[in-house]
Amino acid sequence: MTPELTRFGEEMSHLTGVRAIMKDIIETLQAGQGQQFINLSAGNPVILPEIEQLWRDCTQDLLASSEYGNVVCRYGTSQGYEPLIAAIKDDFNQRYGLELSDRHILITPGSQALYFLAANAFGGYHTNGRMKDIVLPLSPDYTGYGGISLVPEAVRAYRPTIAVDEAAHRFRYRPDFSQLSITADTGFVLFSRPCNPSGNVISAEDVRSIADLAAVHHVPVLVDSAYAPPYPALNFTEMEPVFGDNILHCMSLSKAGLPGERLGIAIGDPAIINVLECFQTNFCIHSSRYGQAIAARAIASGELARLAEQVIRPYYQDKFAVLAAALDRALPQSLPWYLHNGEGAIFAWLWFDRLPITDQELYQRLKQRGVIVVPGNPFFPGLRPEQGEPWPHTRQCLRLSLTASHADLTTAAQHLGALVAEVYQTQAVPA
Repeated sequence: MTPELTRFGEEMSHLTGVRAIMKDIIETLQAGQGQQFINLSAGNPVILPEIEQLWRDCTQDLLASSEYGNVVCRYGTSQGYEPLIAAIKDDFNQRYGLELSDRHILITPGSQALYFLAANAFGGYHTNGRMKDIVLPLSPDYTGYGGISLVPEAVRAYRPTIAVDEAAHRFRYRPDFSQLSITADTGFVLFSRPCNPSGNVISAEDVRSIADLAAVHHVPVLVDSAYAPPYPALNFTEMEPVFGDNILHCMSLSKAGLPGERLGIAIGDPAIINVLECFQTNFCIHSSRYGQAIAARAIASGELARLAEQVIRPYYQDKFAVLAAALDRALPQSLPWYLHNGEGAIFAWLWFDRLPITDQELYQRLKQRGVIVVPGNPFFPGLRPEQGEPWPHTRQCLRLSLTASHADLTTAAQHLGALVAEVYQTQAVPA
């Protein structure tokens, strides 16, 4: 049977961004016929023993408690499990000197669901027929933003400025405020901090500047804090969340060890929270109460924040240092390659300036050498043709996961270095 789809059905039934690449990666691994691959494509966090034990302990505590039946065998409110909301409120008020009430917090089934709710509540066509854009102020950014709206043309991204340290083979993105446009036709602003894929941490000053531009037009600013403190605290540089009247602080517990439970957290103005809660009621009623109940215990006890700082962050920061050193040794110093500064998240982001082939071709040829990465082009959703000539940068980058072993990271860097040297040597470099 081939059902007839609506326009929205057509949009939502196609794989977008990295999900399309992952289909190819899974097929490659399945058809490997004994070939051993170093897989640097993974977005799944490593199962760290201390973190797994925390969730086991919280589960045992829930199982032994009198509230188990009420948690698992009954529906709850769409806003979220009350003890979890209370734990987040108390933690953030104490940690950041806030005055949050219960009505400032919403629990969702993962942060991706949260952005889907926001994209279709605030972005797209409004009741007066006017289009409201979803603005991504710094591209590249999370590939999933390309698929959150039922009106994909609503997603609009802006190129960044790029600061390059040629001698060190490092670079860094920053929002280009000379180009960024937030107007009455903006539905909301969205960006990740730390950023997937680049690891970039937009400065607190730049976050406030974006929020100020948006506030003039009463536009919400959603800060995707899936890698931010206090949990999972995957920032390798000093940073704290930025709060404000029009800022929605959006968290996920996936990289804190609970990706299977799909837990997202939104903290912000009760008026915005109320809109998203109503949308969620119609969408899925509420998030998993089992996941919420064990998260409430981990947050209220302080253990999640402690382990995030003492276990999760050092683990990935060490991996980035190992990979960066391996790339410095393996990639020819005479070529224009640049590693984004390691400021956070669980990935490394490489840029090959004037790359003679596309990132997709580089990905395919690297697979033939037993290394799987992710080509960079899916991480540029929302760039528009009217913003100028096609940007070569979108076809010159790779994302490398930090979830592999030290040995595999080093070996992968060696294979990549040999391939890149060959590519630049044997093929014409674009002007």
